[in-house]
Amino acid sequence: MPGEAQNVIERFWAVQDSGDYTRLVDLFAEDAVIEDPVYGTYRGREEIRAFMTKMVAVMGEMKITFTLDEVCGDEHAVWSRWTMHSPAGSRGGCGIYKVRGGKLTYYRDYMDPAESEA
Repeated sequence: MPGEAQNVIERFWAVQDSGDYTRLVDLFAEDAVIEDPVYGTYRGREEIRAFMTKMVAVMGEMKITFTLDEVCGDEHAVWSRWTMHSPAGSRGGCGIYKVRGGKLTYYRDYMDPAESEA
């Protein structure tokens, strides 16, 4: 049975699917941390808000969308497996999340390596 953390991440993905990443900010705790493998580390809601604002522009410009393939979690921690879709093709990845008091406190993505052009 999914716990509170999984419920938060399922809401996260439902909001992310809208393409307006700024709507995700309310799901984060004031002291949350995001570690993004491409854009770096963001600490606190204000930095996260700036990052999410940037993501709206970048993902829209690059025509990138994501699908949630699988999610599993309990009361405190969740992992997800997702696929990134773009005009250049698809790429898999996973996310790890920590939740406390119904708010995300930590989020980190890992992406599969890009296919080589050999």
